[in-house]
Amino acid sequence: MATAPTRKLIRGLLWLLAAIVLAVALYVLAAWIGSSIPRNAEWREPKDGGVLIGVETNGVHTALVLPISTPEKDWRADFPLADLRRPDRPYTHVSISWGEREVFLDTPTWRNLSPRTVFNVLTRGGDALSHISYYVRPVASDDLRPLRLSANEYARLVSTIETSLRTARPPRHYPGYGQSDVFYDAPGLYTVIKTCNQWTSDRLADAGIRTGWWTPIAGGVMKWLPPTLDEGVFSRSPQPARVAVQSR
Repeated sequence: MATAPTRKLIRGLLWLLAAIVLAVALYVLAAWIGSSIPRNAEWREPKDGGVLIGVETNGVHTALVLPISTPEKDWRADFPLADLRRPDRPYTHVSISWGEREVFLDTPTWRNLSPRTVFNVLTRGGDALSHISYYVRPVASDDLRPLRLSANEYARLVSTIETSLRTARPPRHYPGYGQSDVFYDAPGLYTVIKTCNQWTSDRLADAGIRTGWWTPIAGGVMKWLPPTLDEGVFSRSPQPARVAVQSR
């Protein structure tokens, strides 16, 4: 039979577990409500012309997928191909996202997520990095959804990305997960309020695109983007300028 101190400890642990479960449930509920409140509610996607971009997800994290070069922006100027392990491929698009440094660099799978990293994010927040991946003719899918912007909207999107990732000096870069991606130092503090997915929706909202108000979870971003049945949509988009290997 358990002693009184043991029973008291068990009750305390059960109350703690219940509090954690309740906190998670309230967070998910708040995220669902917040992501359902629209920003730029009157915005409508142009039927043709403009610039075709994409929003991608792995189920947890979201990123913006953009043409590597348009009249509005050549992303190789900010993220040189020379920083990649394979700079010589005929890249057509770049994926840009923002996230927590230790999760990006030290957590190749969720099994590697350390309690210390979780504690830091929940309390003081975590330092940020940007994750840049280059793609060759990406294919639209349920996890990569196309979105057409006017030229003016795309110019505003470029401006808000540049502003949000701007650092005081040329950012240090770190090896990516593969041969076509890389990480860079980025400003900001990652918290449970300001997550990678909130960064994605904030950039879209700054460009005038309809999205959710508070979207800390990937699903809150993606639900504003209907999937397409046309898997060739990106390959038929206007071709960017010819890719050339650049050096610093």
